[in-house]
Amino acid sequence: MVDRYSRERMKEKWTLKAKYDAWLKVEKSAVKAWNKLGFIPDDDCKKILKNAAFDIERIETIEKETKHDVIAFLTSVSESLGSESRFMHYGMTSSDCIDTATALQMKESLELIIEDVKSLLNAIKLRAKEHKYTLMTGRSHGIHGEPITFGLVLAIWYDEIKRSLENLLHVKKVISVGKISGAMGNFAHAPVALEEMVCSELGLSPAPASNQIIQRDRYAALFSAMALLASSCEKIAVAIRHYQRTEVYEAEEFFSKGQKGSSAMPHKRNPILSENITGLCRMIRSYAAPALENVALWHERDISHSSVERFILPDSFITTDFMLVRLTKLVQDLVVYPKNMLKNLNLTGGLVFSQRILLELPAKGVSREDAYKIVQRNAMMVWEDLQQGKNAINEKSESLFLQNLLLDNDLKTKLTEQEIRDCFDYDYYTKNVDRVFNRVFEENEK
Repeated sequence: MVDRYSRERMKEKWTLKAKYDAWLKVEKSAVKAWNKLGFIPDDDCKKILKNAAFDIERIETIEKETKHDVIAFLTSVSESLGSESRFMHYGMTSSDCIDTATALQMKESLELIIEDVKSLLNAIKLRAKEHKYTLMTGRSHGIHGEPITFGLVLAIWYDEIKRSLENLLHVKKVISVGKISGAMGNFAHAPVALEEMVCSELGLSPAPASNQIIQRDRYAALFSAMALLASSCEKIAVAIRHYQRTEVYEAEEFFSKGQKGSSAMPHKRNPILSENITGLCRMIRSYAAPALENVALWHERDISHSSVERFILPDSFITTDFMLVRLTKLVQDLVVYPKNMLKNLNLTGGLVFSQRILLELPAKGVSREDAYKIVQRNAMMVWEDLQQGKNAINEKSESLFLQNLLLDNDLKTKLTEQEIRDCFDYDYYTKNVDRVFNRVFEENEK
């Protein structure tokens, strides 16, 4: 239901009607500005503002003959007016209307995306605080490293997505720009004041300088920001996909009653949402490349960008909106298994504490090189024991690594048994979680 609502609200921003509504809004703003400048009589201005309308079917019929969408649109609008129609589009070129209107569509659509990102951030924040101290193993190269908490993983996701939010807020200013500067951008047929008045009414900034179009580096900045957001979102989806692997099983997507995972294997519970999000993020990133290609147009303009934008503008916004809503729901409903996280943390027989032992020895006068040799040889013995099927933890709750270290004569000359045992303390790895959370959440909210 939420996904469907998300699709519909963004799709409405990019229908043909929405496009022509935006065009008409720009054209009417220009009429009002000309009126204020004393060019269009009050009566004619009032008639245009009251009666100007378009008919989509009529536009399509006219365009079949004219092969020009703006002329077809203006002709249709003129048919809804009388002699006052002569003032429509006065002193303007097609891109004055199109690019300024597109800025309105992009701005409104980006506001929805920003709203989505804020919802995602809130969902991540709530889960991070829930699992602030939920122990799990940190991994590098896919191999167990040292203990961390799932809350810290979520805090990193939050911090990264928040940077994307900041990028989008900046990009909103970059794209919220209009132009009424004429065919070559020289203001020969319309004064600078007209552009300023139109943009002010529409909630846009006038482009400081433009030729026949708004420069497409602005659009490229938008698509690049959304591509970067998609990369961070895919990062989250890929992590969840890993956590749901049967041999890991530290978290999984919510599996509703009656849901099916496989037509052939009734036991399957697959990470379909996060896989779907991964695919959507690939598509969102793909739109950045043509947007970058659109920056380099011939001279004051060509229209090679136009066909591209007819695809990537609606598709990118609709896909990004849908993806963000789906990811937010996934995070909200994610089922987390702390016991399995702890079980996996113990899988390597205490090897996750190796650096703790390593760092104790130099404090006792042992060179780093010798300390590394002592710790590594005992660690390698654990890998061999695990390969032979030995239990990672014995009946006394002692790990293989701890057992080996307690038997190492070189180590025992430097550390007491208690000092060695004290190194196998999970609390040591969570002592700064509060400080990290304060930096990520509380300080970011000031």
